[in-house]
Amino acid sequence: MSHRRAVALMVLATLLWSIAGVVARQLDNAASFEITFWRSLFAALALSVALTLMRGPGLWRGLAKARWPVWFSGLCWSVMATAFMLAISLTTVANVLISMAIAPLITALFARIFLQHRLPARTWAAIGVAGVGIAGMFWKDAGTGLSLTGSIVAMAVPLAAALNFTMLQHVGHGQGEPANGPRHDMLPAVLIGTILSAAFTLPLAYPLQASAHDLQLLALLGSVQLALPCLMVVRLSRQLAAPEIALLGLLEVLFGISWAWLGAGETPHASTLIGGALVLAALITNEALALLGRGAQRARNGHARE
Repeated sequence: MSHRRAVALMVLATLLWSIAGVVARQLDNAASFEITFWRSLFAALALSVALTLMRGPGLWRGLAKARWPVWFSGLCWSVMATAFMLAISLTTVANVLISMAIAPLITALFARIFLQHRLPARTWAAIGVAGVGIAGMFWKDAGTGLSLTGSIVAMAVPLAAALNFTMLQHVGHGQGEPANGPRHDMLPAVLIGTILSAAFTLPLAYPLQASAHDLQLLALLGSVQLALPCLMVVRLSRQLAAPEIALLGLLEVLFGISWAWLGAGETPHASTLIGGALVLAALITNEALALLGRGAQRARNGHARE
């Protein structure tokens, strides 16, 4: 896969992810845990079909024999799928997406803790600035308990995403692999995550009240908004560098807030925009400096070889 094609696919994945909020706002009766249940169930069905076509009948035998990184990643996907839709039902789309945008910085912090990666001063500064932005959003929500609960639930998404992405990078670079065996197949982890999410939320979803119209929209969310882009990103994590994925992933914030504003009339609060601007500025500055630094290093190495 060429780099240009990988970037285009990552942008497409981000665009697909971003429709969740505006579609959820069009539902008639389904709410909270029922939304999460149906979305995860439809995603599990779509992934079952797609992965069976890709892997054959051996997919299910492979799941039973999967090693711990696959199940760990599946648990992370489950938390992400569950917390995201619960947060969407409790607070604004903008709050959820901006809370999620901090995931690259949490990933950097986890990489320092679990993978012993050194963090430059600029990344520590970015974590601090983004933290101020998130804290500002939480302070605004403190007066409205329901919205604050939604923002707190939303923070589970970047935490789980950071753990998941750290694992994907660990495995994607050949670390943690069996000494004498095949590499871990991480794609089924997404299927495991959706099955766990659906199983966890089913008892909490009763009584089921989704209309036929709701089920159509939830099937769209499960298959097109969740299953397809998740498979794409797991594959692209082997093709694109972490900073590129982080920067391109920020498009979900811009796309998602725009969809909610244009399609659901959900105008972000001023404090949300200010907090979001701090988070995005910290992320963009950090990743841009990282890319510039690597470019300068490659140039120095090129001159040294000449």
